[in-house]
Amino acid sequence: MNGNQEHPAEGAAAQSFTGRVTAGPGGAMTDEVGVITGDLTLTTSVGEDHLARFAIQYTEADEWYTLTGSPRPLPPDGLEALHTRTLEAIRVGGAAEAPTT
Repeated sequence: MNGNQEHPAEGAAAQSFTGRVTAGPGGAMTDEVGVITGDLTLTTSVGEDHLARFAIQYTEADEWYTLTGSPRPLPPDGLEALHTRTLEAIRVGGAAEAPTT
């Protein structure tokens, strides 16, 4: 799937987006376990505080981790654009973190 079919998470309207991505060399950095690699699922959501939060997991695993750099202020171009940029950063790898913009 590689993140090409992004969609709002079930029951959350446009408050969150979930997509699959294969991490590039060096993977994605998490707060809890360091770098994770391989086929990953990212959920980007926004709370009442207007901060974007990033949760990441090995696809189809039970455990979720915090993508390092989460939370971030919601950018002017919105949550979906931020989610797309984050998937791209993970696709590139290099211990990807939540984008600053």
